[in-house]
Amino acid sequence: MVILRKFGNSFPGYNKNEVNSFVQNVTKEYEAMLDNLKARDREIESLKNELTRYKNLEKTLNRAILIAEESTHNIKKSAIDESKVIIEDAKKNASRIINNALIKAEKVEDAANTLRNQVANYKIKYKNILENELDKIEMLDLND
Repeated sequence: MVILRKFGNSFPGYNKNEVNSFVQNVTKEYEAMLDNLKARDREIESLKNELTRYKNLEKTLNRAILIAEESTHNIKKSAIDESKVIIEDAKKNASRIINNALIKAEKVEDAANTLRNQVANYKIKYKNILENELDKIEMLDLND
């Protein structure tokens, strides 16, 4: 604040009331400008704080975006790796199923061959029995 200065009286000098009034006006304008500057300083400080807050928020958001991108990359990689494992397991299972089917087919074929041999042996035995019986029947005819 500016203190009002009083001028002394002098003969050829200025009017004391006018000088005091002028100085008062200057003081009021100076104080108004000073208040205005202080208000602007407070506003500038507030805006600086807000800017700092926004910069920090921007940094936080950038980090969050980077983390999200890394997470997305990791999830994709994990999904690809898991799909490879699933495909490999499916191939192994398919190979196992095919191998089991081939083994069963061989067993069925072996069983069929065994059955054919048994049928052939049965035919031979049955044919021999029939031939023996026919021989016996012919022998009966000769004895009559």
